[in-house]
Amino acid sequence: MYWCACALLFTGVCSVFSPVPEQLSLSGTWTLSGQDGALVLPAVVPGCVHSALRREGLIQDPYFRFNDVSYRWIALENWTYSTTFAASAHLRSRQEVELIFDGVDTVASITLNGNLVGKTDNMFRRYDFSVRELLKEADNLLQVQFLSPVVYASERSKAHQSYRVPPQCPPDVQKGECHVNFIRKEQSSFSWDWGPSFPTMGLWRDVRLEGFDALQLQQLSYLPLYNGSGSQWGLQVELLIDAVRTTGVQVTFSISELGLEQVFQTQFLPGRTKRTFTFNIEKSSRVKLWWPSGHGDQPFHLLSVRVFVDGSLMLDREVKVYFRTVELIQEPIPGSPGLSFYFQINGKPIFLKGSNWIPAHAFQDQVTPAVLKNLLRSAVDANMNALRVWGGGVYEQDLFYDMCDDMGIMVWQDFMFACAMYPTEADFIQTVREEAVQQVGRLKSHPSIIIWSGNNENEAALATNWFNISASQRPVYVKDYVTLYVDNIRKIVQKEDPSRPFLVSSPTNGVESEQEGWVAADPYNPHYGDVHFYSYLSDCWDWTTFPRTRFASEYGFQSWPSFSTLQPVSVGEDWSFDSRFTSHRQHHQSGNQQMLEQAALHFHLPNATDLLRRFTQTLYITQVMQAQCVKAQTEFYRSSRSQVVGGKGHTMGALYWQLNDIWPAPSWSSLEFGGKWKMLHYFARSFFAPLLPVSVEDDGALIIYAVSDLSADLKLRAVVTVHSWAYLDPVCSRTSDLRVVPGGSAAVLYRQPVATLLAGCGRCTRLTCLLTFHLEDSAGIQQGSNNYHFLSSPREAEGLQRANITVKVQQDGGGLTVTLQSSSIAAFVWLDVGNIPGRFTANGFLMLSRNKTVGFEPWRPTSAAELSRSLTVTTLRDVY
Repeated sequence: MYWCACALLFTGVCSVFSPVPEQLSLSGTWTLSGQDGALVLPAVVPGCVHSALRREGLIQDPYFRFNDVSYRWIALENWTYSTTFAASAHLRSRQEVELIFDGVDTVASITLNGNLVGKTDNMFRRYDFSVRELLKEADNLLQVQFLSPVVYASERSKAHQSYRVPPQCPPDVQKGECHVNFIRKEQSSFSWDWGPSFPTMGLWRDVRLEGFDALQLQQLSYLPLYNGSGSQWGLQVELLIDAVRTTGVQVTFSISELGLEQVFQTQFLPGRTKRTFTFNIEKSSRVKLWWPSGHGDQPFHLLSVRVFVDGSLMLDREVKVYFRTVELIQEPIPGSPGLSFYFQINGKPIFLKGSNWIPAHAFQDQVTPAVLKNLLRSAVDANMNALRVWGGGVYEQDLFYDMCDDMGIMVWQDFMFACAMYPTEADFIQTVREEAVQQVGRLKSHPSIIIWSGNNENEAALATNWFNISASQRPVYVKDYVTLYVDNIRKIVQKEDPSRPFLVSSPTNGVESEQEGWVAADPYNPHYGDVHFYSYLSDCWDWTTFPRTRFASEYGFQSWPSFSTLQPVSVGEDWSFDSRFTSHRQHHQSGNQQMLEQAALHFHLPNATDLLRRFTQTLYITQVMQAQCVKAQTEFYRSSRSQVVGGKGHTMGALYWQLNDIWPAPSWSSLEFGGKWKMLHYFARSFFAPLLPVSVEDDGALIIYAVSDLSADLKLRAVVTVHSWAYLDPVCSRTSDLRVVPGGSAAVLYRQPVATLLAGCGRCTRLTCLLTFHLEDSAGIQQGSNNYHFLSSPREAEGLQRANITVKVQQDGGGLTVTLQSSSIAAFVWLDVGNIPGRFTANGFLMLSRNKTVGFEPWRPTSAAELSRSLTVTTLRDVY
């Protein structure tokens, strides 16, 4: 249906009603200029100032050596993005034309043809402005004038006169900028203990014009509805519409697989309107459920949404719809004080195995689909089923959550507040409210997101007085805390998305924190909620130093990345553990020393006279230390899932800090910048295995658990093998009785004093021997992965020799393989192929046999010859 409104007097054209909205992308190449106009260069949108300067060769790689400090000037200046464009007569004749910015980083004034269109102050919001009357046919000039985020944050802090809002500045070791809590921007962009200070500016997401005559869809979201008692599924669909004409609107929903078609007659008020449509699915038995990785598949149904105005089709969209339920269970545990804390997906308790996600790059325009896919696939390939999107970074791009949906990765989603107090002025609260509404609306349709959390560690900061707030002033900060996270963010989430649990903070005591006025006396109480735990000075091999918590959402140890990752951002004089470069890259106070002290508890430290060799071996030993430490802690948490000891236990989550790196530097990550697997990530593939034998020593007794994430019960026994450090052939073995291991449990299969175990094995002592163990079924077939148990620190081991290992690289129909042949036992065998991207099927392993073959999966075309030339093999005995 068409109608014509003559507009010759005004535009010289006849405005013809068109049922299809029109879009003009303004992304692409813009012009970037400095504040004095002396520097003018092209800039790609989406992008940022740093990327534009780098692309034009005006700065070096910002990650090279000390450039994070050298390029501080960039964030202290004001910058302007400009573009010109033509607007067709047809676009200008539309009843409404909106200028839409999906992401502006951060504080800017926007003008179109010299007219102020609006201002922005929040990196996490989408902004749109009505601009129809400002458009002309050609040479429309659009300018976005950015203020320095560092200067803006400082000025906002100075304007807050009544009381300080800590912390004012990051620790000196981070070499960062101050007052980041006064700007709604990626908090880690002003620096963090694992990342550089690059306070970016730019149009970091798309820009476009959208014109329409009747209505335009701004957002389509849905929530699955489940009536547990009747096993009945329904669907709630929300349409956020900008409307001009409002009558005669018909909305049709259909899912062909489920035989669903629902028709609604409605209207949209002029302006922005949200309409919610709810309906039942009569053929609920056909609904396919989404499951986390390792627990089932991730099927979806296609929902068709069509909107008609006066019989004309205005909107035709097809979206994926996933069905699943999520519950956070906090209920009494028999015989234990406190409450449980675990997630149920589709009614099944799930142990969350995974890590914490930080921004994948300091410059978000560099986070490509390939980067995301590599990192997320590496998580799933290491048997992870969950990631926590940490609250000091960004709400990730849509593709991140799409991939998590497809891969079955559960997402713990923080709001972007971290390690700070925040102001509560009216304008700050208002922009946060807009941020929360938009982000929840954008993300709530993703089944991967299983929980919202208001902030990272801010309850703990208040409770344990990180910022030396006086007792008399504390009520002021508690009031601000409740105002921001409870009265605003929590209420918005409960209104916009009642389908998921919400926690005010992490760590938190959950409902117990709520009962204590939202700030618990001890948010680290292991009887409630989730816990963050770090201890760099205690012996990380001693499981008694770990909290037996309900849920461990942060824990970890640092290591350095590989030499091949550091080499492109450094020079020869930097390749020493005592160099200015290694000190500069370490943003955690005393971090380099802590790594060496922790490693020295169990390993000899490298002491080669050749400085480069000592440096590369030190990098290696930090990775060995990190992998062993996180292995010990994670296996303790997994073995505690079915135990309550002294009222503590029933642990149902282990998310170590952290998955990925933002730049080449020391950090807690298991994936280096660029995606290379550290030794920790190879270990994670084993310690997150769905069926895993775990050992602990308690009062001199060896205890072996079978930890199962499987649904079915299994009948298993533990097989323990004793090895001498001096010989490749096993000394003896011991086998337990068969026992039923219930699905989703940790069951003890073996318990025996170590002295008794060794007494029947020749001349073995704690210093001369070590143990390996695995699980078998009644037919003697191994189930699950292998594991090992050191009877003493390897630095004290007697008989460990420097192994003579020969290597053969082959390529056949099955891909690339590396076969190792060893003359003796070798510990922590590390295969490195330099800058050839890819990963091995196993690495960092104990070589307890004469021959071992591992595969290599390249991430670009390579050959056996190239791999062979680049391959180096390092073992523990090589470093001393």
